[in-house]
Amino acid sequence: MEMELSPKVPRTFFESEAGGYYNWSSADSSILSEAKVAAGVCTVGLVSPNKKDKMSFVCLKKGDIIGSPQGSVSWWYNNGDSDFAIVFLAETSKAYLPGEITYFLLTGAIGYLSAFSPEFIAKSYRINQEQAQTLSGSQQGILLLKLSEEEAKSIPLPHQDSFNKWTKNLDSSLPDVDVKKGGKSTTLTGGEFYLLEEIGLSANRLELEPNAIRTPNYATDTQVFYVVKGSGKVQIFGLNGKLVLDTEVEAGQLFVVPRFLMVSLLAGGEGMECFSVVTSTRPDIGELAGKDSVLNTIPSFLQVVLNLTPEFTQVFKQMLETGTVIVPPMN
Repeated sequence: MEMELSPKVPRTFFESEAGGYYNWSSADSSILSEAKVAAGVCTVGLVSPNKKDKMSFVCLKKGDIIGSPQGSVSWWYNNGDSDFAIVFLAETSKAYLPGEITYFLLTGAIGYLSAFSPEFIAKSYRINQEQAQTLSGSQQGILLLKLSEEEAKSIPLPHQDSFNKWTKNLDSSLPDVDVKKGGKSTTLTGGEFYLLEEIGLSANRLELEPNAIRTPNYATDTQVFYVVKGSGKVQIFGLNGKLVLDTEVEAGQLFVVPRFLMVSLLAGGEGMECFSVVTSTRPDIGELAGKDSVLNTIPSFLQVVLNLTPEFTQVFKQMLETGTVIVPPMN
């Protein structure tokens, strides 16, 4: 079974003076549709996930995770003085096109107001035909808008009490693994952040110091990796005892690891940071190295199946029991 898992950069979906939206298309990477996952990057900073009963305004900062449940309405606004990039990662089993995020735009030139006839708009909002024409025809922008200074002043400030409800910040979260000169790994599951439970994902941020390695592991569900910064190498072990991917990766690239396939990451000379999701709220991760390794078992069994001497078996067993899933460079 051939798998095409090469890291990909996004294609430009839309660009304007207001910013841009870039996505990974299933037409360019069939594994996205096969795994029913999708991704995009938007350069914008203020978000409002909306349930039918309440609107909330939430201020985002670097390291924040925010969940957008299926059917929610959101808008994003950058009220800072520099570009703000947001990475979208999604599970798409219920999307119209697996491997693509399904968007329904409410406003703009391709929004619903410009699509329905003035008659329907007038009757729905109890306005006259002229007002309906104005409402449906006044929106010329598509997806992103650049506000004037006056328009920007009208945008409300975020609610301070919404921070803990809508977001979790990975920068302020305690890492699950923290290895000196090796790096850190921080995981959030549905049990720790209720919005992840609602959208069916768990999240992880992996920070590798220069030349450190994240040892081989697998998940029982699909993993999607986005390289935030730095560069390095990735190897994925597939079916029939062969590597299906052995390549370099760099900032801005995305790659998918299908369920049960084993993956390992090696940072380059400048280190590497990755953000990833697993399509499960309670991910089951199997490790090949470290004290939790599936190989950390009865020594006599290891000796037989790995065809080792008793002396080397003892050394290998000790390395497993004292090891970690992030290993710093040996020199």
